[in-house]
Amino acid sequence: MTITFRRARRDDVPAIIGLLADDVLGAGRETIGADGELDQAYWAAFDAVDADPNQLLVVADGDGEVAGTLQLSFIPGLSRGGAWRAQIEAVRVSPRRRGSGIGGEMIGYAIGEARRRGCVIVQLTTDRRRTQAHAFYERLGFESTHVGMKLALGPDGS
Repeated sequence: MTITFRRARRDDVPAIIGLLADDVLGAGRETIGADGELDQAYWAAFDAVDADPNQLLVVADGDGEVAGTLQLSFIPGLSRGGAWRAQIEAVRVSPRRRGSGIGGEMIGYAIGEARRRGCVIVQLTTDRRRTQAHAFYERLGFESTHVGMKLALGPDGS
């Protein structure tokens, strides 16, 4: 199978949401209707990401099938001498394709895009319960250097 990486298209959204929902953590966060319909919020989010030049939603296309996905955000900042950084999020590989090397290729693609855009650091977060993901990222050269913290806000920002 040939894998190519490309910017996600609107017609990829159902497959991407399916990948995000296809694990223990994602199953509790994502909502797919019984008929496969997606909430309008997913479509609005895709449109916002797609319109933002500092966002790149990527799919790994395996012979016309979405075999994996990730989101890459390019973040300007004053620290590190005014450097840009790249944030990798929502990395998922289709269950049928796991163990085939696609995940490593996707991260390599993301790092290449970060370099191409002049970023000086690539960072990601991964849930502490994803121990296999931690080992995967460490094999790719990532180091656990910080403690991440989150504050959940309600759907209305409260």
